[in-house]
Amino acid sequence: MSDASRPAVVEFLARYRSVCEVGVGRRPGVAAALADRGVDARATDVAPRDVPDSVRFVVDDVVDAAARDDPGDVYRVDAVYALNCPPELHRPLLAVARAVDAACLFTTLGGDPAAVPATPVTVPGDTVYVARDPDGRAAGGADESERP
Repeated sequence: MSDASRPAVVEFLARYRSVCEVGVGRRPGVAAALADRGVDARATDVAPRDVPDSVRFVVDDVVDAAARDDPGDVYRVDAVYALNCPPELHRPLLAVARAVDAACLFTTLGGDPAAVPATPVTVPGDTVYVARDPDGRAAGGADESERP
């Protein structure tokens, strides 16, 4: 799904003051749109990427970040999220979010299920999975401590 068709995801994520998109790839549109709305937008990827000046970018691997005692400053935000996140990255994404006490949100690749306990929240044209919501900002999302 292209960034241009994700205005509902931008709207959903805009409830956070600061966010970090993990695995931004070649589509920084959501992070850029959030920065345009005044959100402190950050992004990571395993390779250098071109992102707008309004988005703080750091080369990092979320798997490595999850294994560190301190994932790093780029992840110290209100919400860590990933778009089209493959199942093998759901656990590291959640581990990083836990380590910095951030919300953990992601979309999947089509039919991929969430590989961690998560509440699906339907937004127009997409589904955002809420795996962690410590501040209760994600509509329909439950804090992980409320899950069985």
